[in-house]
Amino acid sequence: MALKHTGKMKNNNAKVLVAYRTLPGESDNALVVDVARLTDAQHDEIMKVVESNQAQTANELADVLSRRYFPDGRQMLMALHTDGRLKKVGTTEVIMTPTNSDTVVLSELNQMIAEQKGITVDQLAVTETEETVATAKEMPTATAEPAPTEVKQDLNQPLTDEDLARSYRSQADRLSKEAAQLRRQAEELVPTKKKTAKKSEVDVSV
Repeated sequence: MALKHTGKMKNNNAKVLVAYRTLPGESDNALVVDVARLTDAQHDEIMKVVESNQAQTANELADVLSRRYFPDGRQMLMALHTDGRLKKVGTTEVIMTPTNSDTVVLSELNQMIAEQKGITVDQLAVTETEETVATAKEMPTATAEPAPTEVKQDLNQPLTDEDLARSYRSQADRLSKEAAQLRRQAEELVPTKKKTAKKSEVDVSV
């Protein structure tokens, strides 16, 4: 069975689920779930989500995880973050395994998807605004404020609250843009009819 969002780490073959193929302002990094660190209950529930039609048709697994819940009532994406199951890794370090015989490096997959869409790899990432994408392309070092050693260490650490909050804001921004676009398309098909209030005639004679 072919499954999207599944992969393994190049260095140790550890199985991972790719929550985000790219990150805002960091198109060479991805957000993954370390399958080995999941509890049995978490593993079973998440795999049900991964195998669902909703996840298989979604561009990013995290979008679906943010709308699903574990039996204990916790939202999946937030629970994975809280439990330290999410971490950033380089896209060149992840090998996607949609089938047992087919593999592709995530960085190459992102490049192929970008070419098909006619956009850059940077634009594949969920971004807060179009200006952020433009700035990132023009000034690739602008986001690299921490020292190189701190950045390298962070790539092997669970996602921070700030990173997750940024992803949530990005999701909200993207959804609002999609909603606005759908509304414009609806208006083009059938413009909304504005109701005109009729003034009632009042007898003011005494």
